[in-house]
Amino acid sequence: MTTPPSTDKDLWVSWDEYHRLIERLALKVYESGWKFDQVLCLARGGVRPGDVFSRIFDVPLAILSTSSYREEAGTVRGDLDIAKYMTMTKGPLAGKILLVDDLADSGVTLDKVTRHLSENFTGVTEVKSAVIWVKGTSSIKPDYFLEELPHNPWIHQPFENYDGLRPHQLAAWMKKGSGAR
Repeated sequence: MTTPPSTDKDLWVSWDEYHRLIERLALKVYESGWKFDQVLCLARGGVRPGDVFSRIFDVPLAILSTSSYREEAGTVRGDLDIAKYMTMTKGPLAGKILLVDDLADSGVTLDKVTRHLSENFTGVTEVKSAVIWVKGTSSIKPDYFLEELPHNPWIHQPFENYDGLRPHQLAAWMKKGSGAR
């Protein structure tokens, strides 16, 4: 399935491009020489990049759910919710942490989660952040990012196809050829 052309208002990203962007971001972090002990990804947007980072760098993955886009099919930002618990497979969150998300829109999520970590996890010694995109509306610049988007476009990521899809629609959707490959 081909993606529409991108404009200042809309950035369209295919699955292949999305995966290459994650790999390029991982390479950027690697080339910086900074070594980290764990990846903390922010669900939902940071889950796919976080998983790839955890595998490439061979470090434990932690997942923290956050949510601020809930209204109007996830297009309107509300108050930020940070989950009470974090999911980890190996020990407590400690040491140098790479905080991974897909984008910095307002910067609020990265800022609040970074503060949350310093206030609630005494074993964390350093936190750096990595995202694919930074919008012009972001109040902070992550430590690592690939693309600055001064026009603040809506980023149409490939997994958004699932946002309106329901289980009873899967067979028809896959038959039509819209299914992810």
